[in-house]
Amino acid sequence: MNSQNVKSQETPVTTNTQFMRKITSSLGQLNSGALPVLLGLVLIAVIFQIANSNFLTPLNLTNLMVQISAVGTISVGVVLVLLIGEIDLSIGAVSGLCAGIMAVLSVKQGLPASLAILTGILSGTAIGLLQGFWIAKLKVPSFVVSLAGLLGWQGALLYVLGSTGTVNLNDPLIIGIANSELPLALGWLVGLLFIGGYALSLFNERRKRLKAKLPVQPPFNLIGRIILVAIGALVAIGIMSVNRNPGRDVVIQGVPSAVVIFIGFIVLFDFIIRRTRFGRSVFAVGGNVEAARRAGINVDRIRISVFILGSTLAAIGGILAGSRLYAVNQSSGSGDVLLNAIAAAVIGGTSLFGGRGSVWSALLGALVIGSIANGMDLLALSAYIKFMVTGAVLLIAVTLDAYSRSRREAAGRA
Repeated sequence: MNSQNVKSQETPVTTNTQFMRKITSSLGQLNSGALPVLLGLVLIAVIFQIANSNFLTPLNLTNLMVQISAVGTISVGVVLVLLIGEIDLSIGAVSGLCAGIMAVLSVKQGLPASLAILTGILSGTAIGLLQGFWIAKLKVPSFVVSLAGLLGWQGALLYVLGSTGTVNLNDPLIIGIANSELPLALGWLVGLLFIGGYALSLFNERRKRLKAKLPVQPPFNLIGRIILVAIGALVAIGIMSVNRNPGRDVVIQGVPSAVVIFIGFIVLFDFIIRRTRFGRSVFAVGGNVEAARRAGINVDRIRISVFILGSTLAAIGGILAGSRLYAVNQSSGSGDVLLNAIAAAVIGGTSLFGGRGSVWSALLGALVIGSIANGMDLLALSAYIKFMVTGAVLLIAVTLDAYSRSRREAAGRA
């Protein structure tokens, strides 16, 4: 009787333990790298909302998303570069130079806006090709090449702008890149298509893994991820769809075009990195260059391609920034642009050591940095506090990354 009583008392405990382990495992499979960042975002929102009740208003949250769109787009390129274990310190200067080229061609030379925009983007592509070739073929470390680029392209911006120093943008097409809104119906349609595409990609991946007899996640996990993404997307669209100009004649509502462009690049490059042969090669090069070379991957081609994409995205980010501010000047691409773009990628979960990360880290990290900056602006705190807090957050993120890497090395999983 005593042994039966002991057994009856132990069974619920064992069952509860197994249940908790299953829940913990499921949460870990959702996205262990993103979970701390999401919790950090919730904590940041709570703190600043308590300090200033305007933080979580639709107007401020929408402005926050528009503010991070330019740097976030640049950060997408940073993620690609970090995934191959390299660094690009020139992205800020490249963004400013390419925006300057677009502005001068449009305003001073009278070129059509579409042609000026295309030339600015292709200028970034050419810069990425030059720097990537220098790194891959001449074997000069990316730190040195991009540091030289940081200095050189800043000088080129000053030359392009000339004595005026500032070029005010006036073409409706250029200004509308970052300052227009999607119609309400179109915004909701884009959101629903995004959710549907995300769900389809998850189940399609599961089907392929089952066909290949590979381990798959339980349906509960997939459905949970879809629900979380759907809630996040619909809430975001709902916030942006509210009239952000109440009590006035002009109604301002709808998803800003800058946000659509930013999220569009994240979705595109997430697909490229996770679903294509090129993406697998990027992770292979970042994980182990020699192993990738022995597997038949053209390492030099991958490096050059990644630097081309990084500089192209920097150019697009610079054009977004110029469009939002209605001007390009000598300080475009300077200041904290480089710091924030790299910090966003790292804070979002992309490893500085290469081979591990996600394009979505550009969004998560940019939200963290943008929320901190936005909240401190609402509190009218000094700029030095903003830099110190951002630097501390970056240091913590890198420390966690290094600690995680050391744990993997100790377990033989690096």
